[in-house]
Order: sequence, then C-alpha cells, then structure tokens
Amino acid sequence: MRRVELLFFPECPHLGAARTQLRRAFERAGLEPEWTEHDVTLPDGPAAFHGYGSPTILVDGADVTGAPRGDGASCRLYVGTELPGAPPLEDLVRALTH
Repeated sequence: MRRVELLFFPECPHLGAARTQLRRAFERAGLEPEWTEHDVTLPDGPAAFHGYGSPTILVDGADVTGAPRGDGASCRLYVGTELPGAPPLEDLVRALTH
C-alpha cells in the first residue's frame, strides 16, 4: 500500500474537493481509501511538508502532479482538473497504481 498524505491549511476552501477527489481515485483504483492529513500551518509539523500549497496530495512523498515544493504557503490551483481545487483524477489514480 502506498503512503498517501493530504497537506492542507485549515481554512482552505478546496479541502473538501481534495477529499472527494481522493475517494474517487481510490475507488477507481480499486483500493480501500486510506490517507493521512497534515495541517501544514502547525509550527511543530514535519519540515518536509512546509512550502506546499493547500491542498497538496503526496503519494510516497511525491506530489501527484509532479510539481516541486514551493518556498512559501499558498493556495493551490490545478490546471485541467474536473473538480476545481483538487488535482486531476487521472493524476491521482496514476500515482496510486504505479
């Protein structure tokens, strides 16, 4: 099973969309939905998660869209997605199954 992590800011308006897209991706991949969520605004959170926008989904430590970590906190927008505010479904499925 791959390690799936959802990185977010508590007030992120796209957090719900990211969760929905994750559920869809797990279903399409034929996998039981399981992921860990991390509030990247917490000062004692893992340093490896700092610099990612919200929401970001990592699979085995890599951003599902291939985007690099940034140098500051920001809202995240995704191009070519069918669900605004969430990564494209095919990117998620690919990350979960390869």
